[in-house]
Amino acid sequence: MSNPLMTPYELGNQNQTTTLGECIAWYEDLARRYPSVLRFGVVGTSDAGVPIHAGVVSSDGVFEVEAIKAAGRPVFFNNNGIHPGEPEGVDACMALVRDFCTQPEQLAALGKTVFLFVPLYNVDGSINRANTSRVNQDGPEQFGFRGNSRHLDLNRDFVKCDTLTAQTFNKLFATWDPDVMVDTHTSNGADYSYTMTLIHTQADKLGSELGGFLTGTMLPALYAEMEARGWPTCPYVNPVKDSPDHGIAEFLETARFSTGYAALHHTIGFMPETHMLKPFKDRYESMRALVETALDFTVRHADQIRQLRRAAKAAGRTRAEWPIHWVMDEENTSTFRFKGYEARYKPSVLGDYSRLYYDRSSPWERDITYYNRFKADVTVPAAKAYIVPQAWREAIERLELNGVQLERVTQDRMQDVAYYHIASVSSRPNAYEGHMFHDDVQLEKRRGAVQLRAGDVIVSLDQDKARYVVETLEPQAHDSFFRWGFFNSVLEKKEAYSDYVFEDEAEKLLAEEPALAAKFAEWKAANPALLSNQEAVLDFIFAHCDKYREPEWRRYPVFMVE
Repeated sequence: MSNPLMTPYELGNQNQTTTLGECIAWYEDLARRYPSVLRFGVVGTSDAGVPIHAGVVSSDGVFEVEAIKAAGRPVFFNNNGIHPGEPEGVDACMALVRDFCTQPEQLAALGKTVFLFVPLYNVDGSINRANTSRVNQDGPEQFGFRGNSRHLDLNRDFVKCDTLTAQTFNKLFATWDPDVMVDTHTSNGADYSYTMTLIHTQADKLGSELGGFLTGTMLPALYAEMEARGWPTCPYVNPVKDSPDHGIAEFLETARFSTGYAALHHTIGFMPETHMLKPFKDRYESMRALVETALDFTVRHADQIRQLRRAAKAAGRTRAEWPIHWVMDEENTSTFRFKGYEARYKPSVLGDYSRLYYDRSSPWERDITYYNRFKADVTVPAAKAYIVPQAWREAIERLELNGVQLERVTQDRMQDVAYYHIASVSSRPNAYEGHMFHDDVQLEKRRGAVQLRAGDVIVSLDQDKARYVVETLEPQAHDSFFRWGFFNSVLEKKEAYSDYVFEDEAEKLLAEEPALAAKFAEWKAANPALLSNQEAVLDFIFAHCDKYREPEWRRYPVFMVE
């Protein structure tokens, strides 16, 4: 008779992953058996109406988040199955939680640290089960699908929150405010000897001391411990050219991704990526080792991590400026001792071109260039507060989900503000995760008086969530609400003209508005070929005149109090 506490992975041939139904039933049974160690239940519902579960392991039977936060206890968060075709973290978490319940020494080692986990995050995708969606992956025999029920990748949805699943995550994350997060994945890409590779939060965003602790203390310790456990680990293999031979670049984790989202809350985040070409058994074992290694480090250094997080949050309240966009620093690089395979080329049998392959009979180990620094190319002065008119409820709802402190305007009034005029926007030609994402945004900063109404929202930066506020409301930030299209309607002019009537009116406007006449003269000099195009001429005058100006057109509708 099989042991009811063994996981489906352990009961199988080590090439099988649990189904959603098996996973939830197994945890529910475990929680009934060990109610003083594990609390497990529903925290939300997916877009397909499927319950989303989370669990809490505590060494002293205290599970309420309010009590845990009041006591200042550390929280370690393990998220699994965001891509159900990459499931080793799902199975490893089951065994880890089981061992907390059944091995007193494992539980005692947690000390005051709480282990928070989501067993299988993308419940919709886990139901869409096959063995064909991960084209190049070695096992398991059956697995789920990357997309959710709306065909969205949840690891692109953390800021925009199109899905009920991401909204559940935002609320859970803000409620628990974890100190360290590990979000488990499997990688695609180059071939190399490592089973485990690792992405981490962008150190710049965490705060200078917290970021320095991550790169100078925590990462070296994790790499050393994984090596000692027989799973040598390297940074995520993101080649700058076609193979690692030419160097690898640190992955710039913007807020659409889990680890980039974590950085907005000054949480140290890791995204372990096991290698797709390694057997599922090896991926499972290395993933469990990585989660345990990160957890052990967190337990040992919890007080220091929490102190550094508090300092980073406090620093955000008073900083004079905010970097909001970064680019890779190609001049200031480092090196990494990498174990790879020789990259070679041979003629393709499919077409008239040469194809890349990796020669596993020719392994090598040498230092390669590691592009692991980023420099800010857009920095903005810190506002005292932002004002979000209540009409833009989608933005306000996401601020609320993330625990941002909001103040409502109590009565109608005029307010002097700074605001952005959107000079130009360049968007992707095809839909990206359900949106026409704005890749390039050019702004002009202006000042004036706007009408506020009772119920509009004031968002002060004198709060712990300042970085989240800045990176969502500043249009040029990597994953701002504006880039994701939350404010697209202001890009469209609502009124038009009849050319045969406006032709005469345009002459009067040029005579009455000297500034318009000067702009029109500059435009004519720069665009002589357009002077024969009546629509282009009249459009310019209509768009730039004062008399028929639409104040809301291209005015970014989030204002700044300076």
